[in-house]
Amino acid sequence: MNTKTTPVIKQYLAIKEKYPDAILLYKMGDFYEMFFEDAKAASKILEITLTARNKKDDIPIPMCGVPVRAVQGYIARLIEHGCKVAICDQIEDAATAKGLVKREVVRVITPGMIVENEFLDEKSNNYVLAVFADTGRKSAPVIGFSYLDISTGAFRVAESKSLTAVVDEIRRVSPSEVLFPESAKNDPFFSQAIRQISEGLVAGRSAMTFAEDRFFVHRRGRELLTDQFGTLSLEGFGCEHLKAGVIAAGALLFYVGETQKQKIKHLTGIETYILGDYLLVDDLSCRNLEIFKNLHTGTRQGTLLGIMDRTVTAMGSRLLSDWLKYPLMNVGKIRSRLDAVEEARNNSQTRKSIRECLKSVYDLERIGSKIAMGYANARDLVALKCSLMMLPEITSLLSQFTNSEFQIPSDEFQLDDLAALIEKAIREDAPPTISEGNIIRQGYNSELDELIKISRDGKGGLAQLEAEERKATGINSLKVRYNKVFGYYLEAPRTRSADIPPHYERKQTLTNAERYITDELKSFESKVLNAEDRRAVLEYEIFDTIRKEVVKNNSKIQNAAQFLARA
Repeated sequence: MNTKTTPVIKQYLAIKEKYPDAILLYKMGDFYEMFFEDAKAASKILEITLTARNKKDDIPIPMCGVPVRAVQGYIARLIEHGCKVAICDQIEDAATAKGLVKREVVRVITPGMIVENEFLDEKSNNYVLAVFADTGRKSAPVIGFSYLDISTGAFRVAESKSLTAVVDEIRRVSPSEVLFPESAKNDPFFSQAIRQISEGLVAGRSAMTFAEDRFFVHRRGRELLTDQFGTLSLEGFGCEHLKAGVIAAGALLFYVGETQKQKIKHLTGIETYILGDYLLVDDLSCRNLEIFKNLHTGTRQGTLLGIMDRTVTAMGSRLLSDWLKYPLMNVGKIRSRLDAVEEARNNSQTRKSIRECLKSVYDLERIGSKIAMGYANARDLVALKCSLMMLPEITSLLSQFTNSEFQIPSDEFQLDDLAALIEKAIREDAPPTISEGNIIRQGYNSELDELIKISRDGKGGLAQLEAEERKATGINSLKVRYNKVFGYYLEAPRTRSADIPPHYERKQTLTNAERYITDELKSFESKVLNAEDRRAVLEYEIFDTIRKEVVKNNSKIQNAAQFLARA
Protein backbone atom coordinates (compact mmCIF):
# COMPACT_ATOMS: atom_id res chain seq x y z
CA MET A 1 0.00 0.00 0.00
CA ASN A 2 1.24 3.49 -0.82
CA THR A 3 2.48 5.29 2.31
CA LYS A 4 0.45 8.30 1.19
CA THR A 5 -2.81 6.35 1.26
CA THR A 6 -5.43 8.43 3.03
CA PRO A 7 -7.59 7.19 5.94
CA VAL A 8 -10.59 7.05 3.59
CA ILE A 9 -8.81 4.76 1.13
CA LYS A 10 -7.46 2.62 3.98
CA GLN A 11 -11.01 2.19 5.26
CA TYR A 12 -12.25 1.42 1.75
CA LEU A 13 -9.58 -1.23 1.18
CA ALA A 14 -10.29 -2.89 4.53
CA ILE A 15 -13.98 -3.20 3.66
CA LYS A 16 -13.33 -4.20 0.06
CA GLU A 17 -11.12 -7.07 1.24
CA LYS A 18 -14.20 -8.72 2.74
CA TYR A 19 -16.16 -8.47 -0.54
CA PRO A 20 -13.62 -9.21 -3.29
CA ASP A 21 -16.20 -10.51 -5.80
CA ALA A 22 -18.58 -7.52 -5.50
CA ILE A 23 -18.48 -3.96 -6.74
CA LEU A 24 -18.31 -1.89 -3.57
CA LEU A 25 -20.45 1.27 -3.52
CA TYR A 26 -18.76 3.39 -0.84
CA LYS A 27 -20.93 6.24 0.44
CA MET A 28 -19.31 9.65 0.70
CA GLY A 29 -21.82 12.41 1.35
CA ASP A 30 -24.38 12.52 -1.45
CA PHE A 31 -22.51 10.04 -3.67
CA TYR A 32 -21.57 6.40 -3.80
CA GLU A 33 -17.96 6.21 -4.93
CA MET A 34 -16.08 3.31 -6.53
CA PHE A 35 -12.30 2.98 -6.64
CA PHE A 36 -9.54 0.98 -8.34
CA GLU A 37 -10.69 -1.98 -10.50
CA ASP A 38 -14.32 -1.55 -9.38
CA ALA A 39 -14.27 1.98 -10.81
CA LYS A 40 -12.81 0.80 -14.11
CA ALA A 41 -15.39 -1.97 -14.51
CA ALA A 42 -18.37 0.09 -13.33
CA SER A 43 -17.55 3.14 -15.45
CA LYS A 44 -17.71 0.99 -18.60
CA ILE A 45 -20.95 -0.76 -17.65
CA LEU A 46 -22.67 2.42 -16.43
CA GLU A 47 -21.17 4.65 -19.14
CA ILE A 48 -20.02 7.24 -16.61
CA THR A 49 -16.81 9.23 -16.42
CA LEU A 50 -13.76 7.50 -14.98
CA THR A 51 -11.73 10.06 -13.06
CA ALA A 52 -9.02 9.82 -10.42
CA ARG A 53 -8.44 10.58 -6.76
CA ASN A 54 -5.13 12.21 -5.77
CA LYS A 55 -4.42 13.15 -9.38
CA LYS A 56 -1.06 14.69 -8.52
CA ASP A 57 0.29 11.44 -7.06
CA ASP A 58 2.60 9.25 -9.09
CA ILE A 59 -0.12 6.60 -9.25
CA PRO A 60 -3.57 8.29 -9.08
CA ILE A 61 -6.44 6.14 -7.82
CA PRO A 62 -9.13 5.43 -10.46
CA MET A 63 -12.58 6.43 -9.25
CA CYS A 64 -16.13 7.09 -10.38
CA GLY A 65 -19.35 7.84 -8.56
CA VAL A 66 -23.12 7.94 -8.78
CA PRO A 67 -25.63 10.11 -6.82
CA VAL A 68 -27.28 8.48 -3.82
CA ARG A 69 -30.72 9.60 -5.01
CA ALA A 70 -30.31 7.85 -8.37
CA VAL A 71 -28.38 4.79 -7.21
CA GLN A 72 -31.18 2.27 -7.80
CA GLY A 73 -31.02 2.66 -11.56
CA TYR A 74 -27.25 2.20 -11.59
CA ILE A 75 -27.47 -0.88 -9.37
CA ALA A 76 -30.04 -2.37 -11.73
CA ARG A 77 -27.64 -2.00 -14.67
CA LEU A 78 -24.80 -3.60 -12.74
CA ILE A 79 -27.01 -6.54 -11.76
CA GLU A 80 -28.15 -6.93 -15.38
CA HIS A 81 -24.49 -7.41 -16.31
CA GLY A 82 -24.13 -10.17 -13.73
CA CYS A 83 -22.33 -8.10 -11.08
CA LYS A 84 -22.75 -8.35 -7.35
CA VAL A 85 -23.07 -5.00 -5.57
CA ALA A 86 -22.08 -4.34 -1.95
CA ILE A 87 -23.71 -1.24 -0.45
CA CYS A 88 -21.39 0.41 2.05
CA ASP A 89 -23.16 3.13 4.08
CA GLN A 90 -22.14 5.58 6.77
CA ILE A 91 -23.37 4.14 10.06
CA GLU A 92 -22.86 7.26 12.16
CA ASP A 93 -23.69 10.92 11.74
CA ALA A 94 -20.85 12.75 10.01
CA ALA A 95 -21.67 15.89 12.04
CA THR A 96 -21.02 14.15 15.35
CA ALA A 97 -18.37 11.63 14.30
CA LYS A 98 -14.90 11.96 15.79
CA GLY A 99 -12.39 11.43 13.02
CA LEU A 100 -13.27 9.22 10.07
CA VAL A 101 -16.96 8.34 9.77
CA LYS A 102 -17.63 4.66 10.43
CA ARG A 103 -18.87 2.70 7.44
CA GLU A 104 -19.90 -0.88 6.83
CA VAL A 105 -21.64 -2.97 4.20
CA VAL A 106 -25.35 -3.02 4.98
CA ARG A 107 -26.44 -5.21 2.07
CA VAL A 108 -25.08 -7.21 -0.84
CA ILE A 109 -27.29 -7.31 -3.93
CA THR A 110 -26.77 -10.29 -6.22
CA PRO A 111 -28.84 -11.52 -9.20
CA GLY A 112 -30.75 -13.83 -6.86
CA MET A 113 -31.01 -11.44 -3.90
CA ILE A 114 -33.30 -8.73 -5.26
CA VAL A 115 -36.39 -7.23 -3.63
CA GLU A 116 -36.93 -3.93 -5.48
CA ASN A 117 -39.70 -4.02 -8.11
CA GLU A 118 -37.72 -1.90 -10.55
CA PHE A 119 -35.09 -4.67 -10.78
CA LEU A 120 -37.59 -7.49 -11.33
CA ASP A 121 -39.96 -8.86 -13.95
CA GLU A 122 -43.38 -8.74 -12.28
CA LYS A 123 -44.55 -11.81 -14.20
CA SER A 124 -41.64 -14.06 -13.19
CA ASN A 125 -40.14 -15.34 -9.96
CA ASN A 126 -36.52 -14.48 -9.23
CA TYR A 127 -34.94 -17.54 -7.66
CA VAL A 128 -31.59 -18.22 -6.05
CA LEU A 129 -30.93 -21.97 -5.96
CA ALA A 130 -28.46 -23.97 -3.85
CA VAL A 131 -27.21 -27.45 -4.74
CA PHE A 132 -25.50 -30.02 -2.54
CA ALA A 133 -24.44 -33.57 -3.39
CA ASP A 134 -24.17 -36.04 -0.52
CA THR A 135 -21.37 -38.20 -1.93
CA GLY A 136 -20.47 -39.85 1.38
CA ARG A 137 -22.81 -42.80 0.83
CA LYS A 138 -21.95 -46.23 -0.50
CA SER A 139 -24.91 -46.05 -2.85
CA ALA A 140 -25.47 -43.43 -5.53
CA PRO A 141 -24.99 -39.82 -4.35
CA VAL A 142 -28.11 -37.97 -3.31
CA ILE A 143 -28.41 -34.47 -4.74
CA GLY A 144 -30.35 -31.97 -2.68
CA PHE A 145 -31.43 -28.63 -4.01
CA SER A 146 -33.50 -25.77 -2.68
CA TYR A 147 -34.60 -22.50 -4.22
CA LEU A 148 -35.91 -19.28 -2.81
CA ASP A 149 -37.50 -16.11 -4.17
CA ILE A 150 -36.70 -13.55 -1.50
CA SER A 151 -39.06 -11.04 -3.14
CA THR A 152 -42.13 -13.26 -2.61
CA GLY A 153 -41.14 -15.69 0.15
CA ALA A 154 -41.50 -18.78 -2.09
CA PHE A 155 -39.14 -21.44 -0.65
CA ARG A 156 -38.93 -25.06 -1.88
CA VAL A 157 -36.74 -28.11 -1.39
CA ALA A 158 -36.34 -31.53 -3.06
CA GLU A 159 -33.88 -34.38 -3.59
CA SER A 160 -33.01 -36.88 -6.28
CA LYS A 161 -30.40 -39.53 -7.01
CA SER A 162 -30.53 -38.67 -10.71
CA LEU A 163 -28.20 -35.92 -11.84
CA THR A 164 -30.12 -35.71 -15.11
CA ALA A 165 -33.40 -35.17 -13.24
CA VAL A 166 -31.81 -32.45 -11.09
CA VAL A 167 -30.37 -30.67 -14.12
CA ASP A 168 -33.78 -30.81 -15.84
CA GLU A 169 -35.43 -29.43 -12.69
CA ILE A 170 -32.94 -26.57 -12.40
CA ARG A 171 -33.63 -25.69 -16.03
CA ARG A 172 -37.34 -25.68 -15.21
CA VAL A 173 -36.80 -23.42 -12.18
CA SER A 174 -34.54 -21.12 -14.26
CA PRO A 175 -32.79 -19.47 -11.28
CA SER A 176 -31.01 -16.14 -11.54
CA GLU A 177 -28.23 -17.42 -9.32
CA VAL A 178 -26.93 -20.87 -8.34
CA LEU A 179 -25.02 -21.47 -5.13
CA PHE A 180 -22.39 -24.23 -4.81
CA PRO A 181 -19.96 -25.13 -2.02
CA GLU A 182 -16.40 -23.98 -2.69
CA SER A 183 -15.07 -27.55 -2.39
CA ALA A 184 -17.32 -28.62 -5.26
CA LYS A 185 -14.75 -27.27 -7.70
CA ASN A 186 -12.39 -30.14 -6.83
CA ASP A 187 -14.97 -32.87 -6.26
CA PRO A 188 -15.12 -35.31 -9.25
CA PHE A 189 -18.88 -35.88 -9.02
CA PHE A 190 -19.69 -32.26 -8.21
CA SER A 191 -17.47 -31.01 -11.02
CA GLN A 192 -19.54 -33.06 -13.44
CA ALA A 193 -22.74 -31.75 -11.87
CA ILE A 194 -21.55 -28.14 -12.11
CA ARG A 195 -20.69 -28.56 -15.76
CA GLN A 196 -24.07 -30.05 -16.63
CA ILE A 197 -25.96 -27.51 -14.53
CA SER A 198 -24.06 -24.56 -16.01
CA GLU A 199 -24.75 -25.87 -19.52
CA GLY A 200 -28.45 -26.05 -18.66
CA LEU A 201 -28.71 -22.53 -17.31
CA VAL A 202 -29.83 -19.55 -19.34
CA ALA A 203 -26.70 -18.04 -20.88
CA GLY A 204 -25.91 -14.61 -19.50
CA ARG A 205 -28.81 -14.69 -17.03
CA SER A 206 -27.77 -17.08 -14.26
CA ALA A 207 -24.84 -16.27 -12.00
CA MET A 208 -22.70 -19.03 -10.49
CA THR A 209 -21.66 -18.41 -6.88
CA PHE A 210 -19.27 -20.53 -4.83
CA ALA A 211 -19.78 -20.11 -1.09
CA GLU A 212 -17.60 -21.26 1.77
CA ASP A 213 -18.14 -24.86 2.82
CA ARG A 214 -19.29 -23.67 6.25
CA PHE A 215 -22.55 -22.68 4.55
CA PHE A 216 -23.17 -26.35 3.66
CA VAL A 217 -23.32 -28.16 7.02
CA HIS A 218 -26.36 -30.27 7.97
CA ARG A 219 -26.49 -29.45 11.68
CA ARG A 220 -26.10 -25.72 11.15
CA GLY A 221 -28.55 -25.72 8.23
CA ARG A 222 -31.21 -27.56 10.22
CA GLU A 223 -30.77 -25.19 13.16
CA LEU A 224 -31.09 -22.17 10.85
CA LEU A 225 -34.29 -23.55 9.33
CA THR A 226 -35.99 -24.48 12.61
CA ASP A 227 -34.98 -21.15 14.12
CA GLN A 228 -36.34 -19.33 11.08
CA PHE A 229 -39.68 -21.16 11.21
CA GLY A 230 -39.95 -21.27 15.01
CA THR A 231 -40.26 -25.08 15.13
CA LEU A 232 -38.47 -27.92 16.93
CA SER A 233 -38.10 -30.01 13.79
CA LEU A 234 -38.78 -29.97 10.07
CA GLU A 235 -41.28 -32.83 10.19
CA GLY A 236 -44.21 -30.49 9.61
CA PHE A 237 -42.65 -29.37 6.34
CA GLY A 238 -41.91 -32.91 5.18
CA CYS A 239 -38.15 -32.48 4.85
CA GLU A 240 -36.73 -33.67 8.18
CA HIS A 241 -35.34 -36.79 6.50
CA LEU A 242 -33.91 -34.98 3.45
CA LYS A 243 -30.31 -34.52 4.58
CA ALA A 244 -28.92 -33.17 1.29
CA GLY A 245 -32.02 -31.04 0.74
CA VAL A 246 -31.83 -29.55 4.24
CA ILE A 247 -28.14 -28.75 3.70
CA ALA A 248 -29.01 -26.89 0.48
CA ALA A 249 -31.93 -25.02 2.10
CA GLY A 250 -29.81 -24.14 5.14
CA ALA A 251 -27.06 -22.84 2.85
CA LEU A 252 -29.60 -20.53 1.22
CA LEU A 253 -30.65 -19.11 4.59
CA PHE A 254 -27.00 -18.65 5.52
CA TYR A 255 -26.39 -16.86 2.20
CA VAL A 256 -29.42 -14.64 2.74
CA GLY A 257 -28.14 -13.65 6.18
CA GLU A 258 -24.66 -12.92 4.82
CA THR A 259 -25.94 -10.73 1.99
CA GLN A 260 -28.97 -9.05 3.53
CA LYS A 261 -27.49 -8.56 7.01
CA GLN A 262 -30.79 -9.44 8.66
CA LYS A 263 -33.16 -12.27 9.49
CA ILE A 264 -35.82 -12.57 6.79
CA LYS A 265 -39.08 -12.43 8.71
CA HIS A 266 -41.39 -13.23 5.80
CA LEU A 267 -39.91 -16.72 5.31
CA THR A 268 -42.28 -18.72 7.49
CA GLY A 269 -42.09 -22.17 5.90
CA ILE A 270 -40.67 -24.35 3.16
CA GLU A 271 -42.47 -26.53 0.62
CA THR A 272 -41.14 -30.05 0.10
CA TYR A 273 -42.01 -31.65 -3.19
CA ILE A 274 -41.23 -34.80 -5.16
CA LEU A 275 -40.14 -34.45 -8.77
CA GLY A 276 -42.30 -37.40 -9.85
CA ASP A 277 -45.50 -35.70 -8.65
CA TYR A 278 -45.52 -33.41 -11.68
CA LEU A 279 -45.25 -34.03 -15.38
CA LEU A 280 -41.82 -33.07 -16.68
CA VAL A 281 -41.75 -31.33 -20.04
CA ASP A 282 -38.05 -31.38 -20.88
CA ASP A 283 -36.21 -28.21 -21.82
CA LEU A 284 -35.95 -29.10 -25.52
CA SER A 285 -39.70 -29.71 -25.76
CA CYS A 286 -40.44 -26.48 -23.89
CA ARG A 287 -38.35 -24.53 -26.38
CA ASN A 288 -39.67 -26.26 -29.49
CA LEU A 289 -43.29 -25.97 -28.34
CA GLU A 290 -42.68 -22.32 -27.38
CA ILE A 291 -44.48 -22.77 -24.07
CA PHE A 292 -42.69 -19.93 -22.28
CA LYS A 293 -40.40 -18.21 -24.77
CA ASN A 294 -40.61 -17.34 -28.43
CA LEU A 295 -37.82 -19.07 -30.36
CA HIS A 296 -37.09 -15.98 -32.41
CA THR A 297 -37.38 -13.15 -29.89
CA GLY A 298 -37.02 -14.87 -26.50
CA THR A 299 -40.14 -13.05 -25.27
CA ARG A 300 -43.58 -14.31 -24.22
CA GLN A 301 -45.25 -12.99 -27.35
CA GLY A 302 -46.88 -15.79 -29.35
CA THR A 303 -46.11 -18.47 -26.73
CA LEU A 304 -48.60 -20.71 -24.99
CA LEU A 305 -48.12 -18.74 -21.78
CA GLY A 306 -48.46 -15.43 -23.61
CA ILE A 307 -51.77 -16.51 -25.14
CA MET A 308 -53.17 -18.02 -21.94
CA ASP A 309 -52.09 -15.27 -19.56
CA ARG A 310 -55.09 -13.00 -19.13
CA THR A 311 -54.50 -12.58 -15.42
CA VAL A 312 -55.11 -9.19 -13.81
CA THR A 313 -52.49 -9.31 -11.05
CA ALA A 314 -48.74 -9.95 -11.14
CA MET A 315 -49.26 -12.65 -8.51
CA GLY A 316 -51.75 -14.43 -10.76
CA SER A 317 -49.38 -14.25 -13.71
CA ARG A 318 -46.55 -15.86 -11.74
CA LEU A 319 -48.90 -18.58 -10.45
CA LEU A 320 -50.12 -19.40 -13.96
CA SER A 321 -46.52 -19.69 -15.15
CA ASP A 322 -45.80 -22.02 -12.23
CA TRP A 323 -48.80 -24.19 -13.08
CA LEU A 324 -47.58 -24.52 -16.65
CA LYS A 325 -44.10 -25.47 -15.46
CA TYR A 326 -45.55 -28.09 -13.12
CA PRO A 327 -48.45 -29.85 -14.88
CA LEU A 328 -50.57 -31.91 -12.50
CA MET A 329 -50.62 -35.72 -12.74
CA ASN A 330 -53.23 -36.34 -10.06
CA VAL A 331 -56.55 -36.92 -11.84
CA GLY A 332 -58.64 -35.69 -8.91
CA LYS A 333 -56.73 -32.38 -8.71
CA ILE A 334 -56.95 -31.93 -12.47
CA ARG A 335 -60.71 -32.44 -12.48
CA SER A 336 -61.17 -30.08 -9.53
CA ARG A 337 -59.23 -27.35 -11.33
CA LEU A 338 -61.16 -27.87 -14.58
CA ASP A 339 -64.49 -27.78 -12.70
CA ALA A 340 -63.46 -24.47 -11.14
CA VAL A 341 -62.61 -23.04 -14.57
CA GLU A 342 -65.97 -24.20 -15.92
CA GLU A 343 -67.89 -22.64 -13.03
CA ALA A 344 -66.08 -19.32 -13.45
CA ARG A 345 -66.73 -19.41 -17.19
CA ASN A 346 -70.45 -20.04 -16.69
CA ASN A 347 -70.80 -17.13 -14.21
CA SER A 348 -69.56 -14.38 -16.49
CA GLN A 349 -70.98 -11.42 -14.54
CA THR A 350 -69.43 -12.50 -11.25
CA ARG A 351 -66.17 -13.25 -13.05
CA LYS A 352 -66.12 -9.78 -14.61
CA SER A 353 -66.86 -8.15 -11.25
CA ILE A 354 -63.98 -10.02 -9.62
CA ARG A 355 -61.61 -9.00 -12.42
CA GLU A 356 -62.66 -5.39 -11.98
CA CYS A 357 -61.89 -5.58 -8.25
CA LEU A 358 -58.53 -7.19 -8.94
CA LYS A 359 -57.49 -4.12 -10.94
CA SER A 360 -57.10 -2.32 -7.61
CA VAL A 361 -54.93 -5.07 -6.14
CA TYR A 362 -51.16 -4.56 -6.20
CA ASP A 363 -48.42 -7.19 -5.92
CA LEU A 364 -49.06 -8.14 -2.30
CA GLU A 365 -46.40 -10.86 -2.27
CA ARG A 366 -43.58 -8.49 -3.14
CA ILE A 367 -44.97 -5.53 -1.20
CA GLY A 368 -45.22 -7.69 1.92
CA SER A 369 -41.64 -8.88 1.47
CA LYS A 370 -40.30 -5.35 0.98
CA ILE A 371 -42.07 -4.15 4.09
CA ALA A 372 -40.84 -7.10 6.17
CA MET A 373 -37.23 -6.47 5.08
CA GLY A 374 -37.39 -2.73 5.75
CA TYR A 375 -37.04 -1.65 2.11
CA ALA A 376 -40.56 -0.26 1.69
CA ASN A 377 -41.65 3.37 1.48
CA ALA A 378 -44.96 5.05 2.24
CA ARG A 379 -46.24 4.41 -1.28
CA ASP A 380 -45.86 0.68 -0.67
CA LEU A 381 -48.05 0.99 2.43
CA VAL A 382 -50.66 2.87 0.41
CA ALA A 383 -50.59 0.11 -2.24
CA LEU A 384 -50.98 -2.48 0.52
CA LYS A 385 -53.94 -0.58 1.95
CA CYS A 386 -55.68 -0.32 -1.44
CA SER A 387 -55.24 -4.06 -1.96
CA LEU A 388 -56.49 -5.02 1.49
CA MET A 389 -59.55 -2.81 1.14
CA MET A 390 -60.62 -4.89 -1.87
CA LEU A 391 -60.46 -8.19 0.03
CA PRO A 392 -63.98 -8.13 1.55
CA GLU A 393 -65.65 -7.47 -1.81
CA ILE A 394 -63.57 -10.08 -3.65
CA THR A 395 -64.23 -12.64 -0.91
CA SER A 396 -67.95 -11.88 -1.07
CA LEU A 397 -68.03 -12.34 -4.84
CA LEU A 398 -66.08 -15.60 -4.67
CA SER A 399 -68.55 -16.96 -2.11
CA GLN A 400 -71.05 -17.16 -4.97
CA PHE A 401 -68.99 -20.03 -6.40
CA THR A 402 -69.35 -23.56 -5.00
CA ASN A 403 -66.09 -25.18 -6.12
CA SER A 404 -63.62 -25.79 -3.29
CA GLU A 405 -60.85 -24.04 -5.28
CA PHE A 406 -62.60 -20.72 -4.56
CA GLN A 407 -63.43 -21.22 -0.90
CA ILE A 408 -61.59 -19.76 2.09
CA PRO A 409 -62.36 -19.76 5.83
CA SER A 410 -64.42 -16.71 6.75
CA ASP A 411 -61.87 -15.56 9.35
CA GLU A 412 -58.74 -16.14 7.22
CA PHE A 413 -58.08 -12.49 6.42
CA GLN A 414 -58.75 -10.21 9.37
CA LEU A 415 -56.92 -7.24 7.95
CA ASP A 416 -59.55 -4.50 8.03
CA ASP A 417 -57.98 -2.83 11.07
CA LEU A 418 -54.57 -2.77 9.38
CA ALA A 419 -56.01 -1.16 6.25
CA ALA A 420 -57.83 1.40 8.42
CA LEU A 421 -54.61 2.23 10.28
CA ILE A 422 -52.73 2.90 7.05
CA GLU A 423 -55.64 4.94 5.68
CA LYS A 424 -55.67 7.09 8.80
CA ALA A 425 -51.92 7.59 9.00
CA ILE A 426 -50.30 7.58 5.54
CA ARG A 427 -50.77 10.33 2.96
CA GLU A 428 -51.89 9.28 -0.52
CA ASP A 429 -49.38 11.69 -2.09
CA ALA A 430 -46.41 10.56 -0.01
CA PRO A 431 -42.99 10.97 -1.67
CA PRO A 432 -40.76 7.98 -2.51
CA THR A 433 -38.36 8.79 0.34
CA ILE A 434 -39.12 8.09 4.01
CA SER A 435 -36.52 10.33 5.66
CA GLU A 436 -37.66 13.78 4.58
CA GLY A 437 -41.20 13.97 5.94
CA ASN A 438 -44.55 14.61 4.21
CA ILE A 439 -45.67 10.99 4.62
CA ILE A 440 -48.01 11.18 7.65
CA ARG A 441 -51.47 12.71 7.48
CA GLN A 442 -52.32 15.77 9.57
CA GLY A 443 -54.53 14.90 12.49
CA TYR A 444 -52.89 11.54 13.15
CA ASN A 445 -50.33 12.74 15.72
CA SER A 446 -50.72 15.93 17.76
CA GLU A 447 -46.98 16.49 18.22
CA LEU A 448 -46.42 16.17 14.50
CA ASP A 449 -49.27 18.57 13.78
CA GLU A 450 -47.62 21.13 16.07
CA LEU A 451 -44.26 20.70 14.33
CA ILE A 452 -45.88 21.16 10.94
CA LYS A 453 -47.62 24.29 12.16
CA ILE A 454 -44.38 25.69 13.61
CA SER A 455 -42.36 25.05 10.48
CA ARG A 456 -45.13 26.52 8.35
CA ASP A 457 -46.02 29.47 10.56
CA GLY A 458 -42.66 30.24 12.17
CA LYS A 459 -42.62 33.92 11.15
CA GLY A 460 -46.15 34.44 12.32
CA GLY A 461 -45.29 32.89 15.67
CA LEU A 462 -42.34 35.22 16.10
CA ALA A 463 -44.48 38.26 15.35
CA GLN A 464 -47.03 37.08 17.91
CA LEU A 465 -44.34 36.51 20.53
CA GLU A 466 -42.86 39.96 19.87
CA ALA A 467 -46.27 41.60 20.28
CA GLU A 468 -46.91 39.75 23.54
CA GLU A 469 -43.53 40.79 24.99
CA ARG A 470 -44.04 44.43 23.98
CA LYS A 471 -47.39 44.45 25.73
CA ALA A 472 -46.03 42.72 28.83
CA THR A 473 -43.02 45.05 29.21
CA GLY A 474 -44.51 48.23 27.82
CA ILE A 475 -41.41 48.57 25.58
CA ASN A 476 -42.82 49.27 22.13
CA SER A 477 -39.37 49.26 20.52
CA LEU A 478 -38.57 45.73 21.77
CA LYS A 479 -37.73 43.38 18.89
CA VAL A 480 -37.21 39.66 18.37
CA ARG A 481 -34.11 39.02 16.27
CA TYR A 482 -31.93 36.12 15.14
CA ASN A 483 -28.27 35.55 14.32
CA LYS A 484 -26.13 32.44 13.98
CA VAL A 485 -24.15 33.16 17.15
CA PHE A 486 -26.97 33.63 19.67
CA GLY A 487 -29.92 32.22 17.81
CA TYR A 488 -33.17 34.00 18.68
CA TYR A 489 -33.01 36.88 21.18
CA LEU A 490 -34.98 39.90 22.43
CA GLU A 491 -33.41 43.32 21.86
CA ALA A 492 -34.36 46.47 23.81
CA PRO A 493 -32.85 49.98 24.07
CA ARG A 494 -30.40 50.38 26.95
CA THR A 495 -32.46 53.39 28.07
CA ARG A 496 -35.29 50.96 28.99
CA SER A 497 -33.12 48.58 31.02
CA ALA A 498 -35.04 49.44 34.16
CA ASP A 499 -38.23 48.07 32.60
CA ILE A 500 -36.74 44.67 31.75
CA PRO A 501 -38.50 41.85 33.68
CA PRO A 502 -36.36 39.77 36.05
CA HIS A 503 -36.87 36.55 34.01
CA TYR A 504 -35.01 38.10 31.04
CA GLU A 505 -31.44 36.76 30.87
CA ARG A 506 -28.88 39.21 29.46
CA LYS A 507 -26.77 37.72 26.61
CA GLN A 508 -24.99 40.73 25.10
CA THR A 509 -24.53 44.44 25.72
CA LEU A 510 -24.23 46.80 22.74
CA THR A 511 -23.65 50.53 22.60
CA ASN A 512 -27.32 51.41 22.46
CA ALA A 513 -29.08 48.14 23.18
CA GLU A 514 -29.21 45.05 25.35
CA ARG A 515 -29.93 41.54 24.09
CA TYR A 516 -31.81 39.02 26.21
CA ILE A 517 -33.23 35.52 26.10
CA THR A 518 -36.10 33.95 28.02
CA ASP A 519 -37.15 30.39 28.70
CA GLU A 520 -40.12 30.89 26.41
CA LEU A 521 -37.90 32.16 23.60
CA LYS A 522 -35.49 29.24 24.11
CA SER A 523 -38.39 26.85 23.81
CA PHE A 524 -39.65 28.62 20.70
CA GLU A 525 -36.15 28.65 19.20
CA SER A 526 -35.75 24.95 19.79
CA LYS A 527 -39.07 24.28 18.11
CA VAL A 528 -38.50 26.57 15.13
CA LEU A 529 -34.90 25.62 14.40
CA ASN A 530 -35.46 21.92 14.92
CA ALA A 531 -39.05 21.66 13.68
CA GLU A 532 -38.19 20.38 10.21
CA ASP A 533 -35.56 17.96 11.47
CA ARG A 534 -37.75 16.74 14.31
CA ARG A 535 -40.71 16.49 11.97
CA ALA A 536 -38.78 14.22 9.58
CA VAL A 537 -37.54 12.07 12.45
CA LEU A 538 -40.99 11.82 14.03
CA GLU A 539 -42.64 10.96 10.73
CA TYR A 540 -40.10 8.19 10.20
CA GLU A 541 -40.74 6.88 13.73
CA ILE A 542 -44.49 6.82 13.08
CA PHE A 543 -43.93 5.17 9.70
CA ASP A 544 -41.69 2.55 11.30
CA THR A 545 -44.29 1.82 13.98
CA ILE A 546 -46.90 1.22 11.30
CA ARG A 547 -44.43 -0.88 9.30
CA LYS A 548 -43.85 -3.10 12.34
CA GLU A 549 -47.61 -3.51 12.69
CA VAL A 550 -47.72 -4.65 9.07
CA VAL A 551 -44.90 -7.13 9.71
CA LYS A 552 -46.90 -8.63 12.58
CA ASN A 553 -49.62 -9.40 10.05
CA ASN A 554 -47.26 -10.56 7.33
CA SER A 555 -48.39 -14.19 7.47
CA LYS A 556 -51.99 -13.13 6.85
CA ILE A 557 -50.89 -10.80 4.06
CA GLN A 558 -48.98 -13.59 2.33
CA ASN A 559 -51.99 -15.92 2.69
CA ALA A 560 -54.17 -13.21 1.17
CA ALA A 561 -51.68 -12.77 -1.68
CA GLN A 562 -51.69 -16.49 -2.46
CA PHE A 563 -55.47 -16.55 -2.39
CA LEU A 564 -55.82 -13.50 -4.65
CA ALA A 565 -53.33 -15.02 -7.09
CA ARG A 566 -55.81 -17.86 -7.63
CA ALA A 567 -58.84 -15.57 -7.95
